[in-house]
Amino acid sequence: MVNKDRGPNDLEQLIEQRNEEIDMLKKQKEYMQMKCRQAGEAVLKQEARYHSLEKEFDKVCEERDNLMLMIKKDDDVR
Repeated sequence: MVNKDRGPNDLEQLIEQRNEEIDMLKKQKEYMQMKCRQAGEAVLKQEARYHSLEKEFDKVCEERDNLMLMIKKDDDVR
């Protein structure tokens, strides 16, 4: 006669629980990998945007400096 009332330490039950935990952890790992990739992509986009804005800022500063020189020269002539 097979006893179907198994205790909490039954090996099959523990194996099933561990397999469920492993599956859950694999899903969590996949989710975290996906989020890390998304964050990495966002960081790369922000870095590209930063460098673009930095170049634009340098151009504006150079134009300002040139304008200030032109104004100063114009004032010196008068």
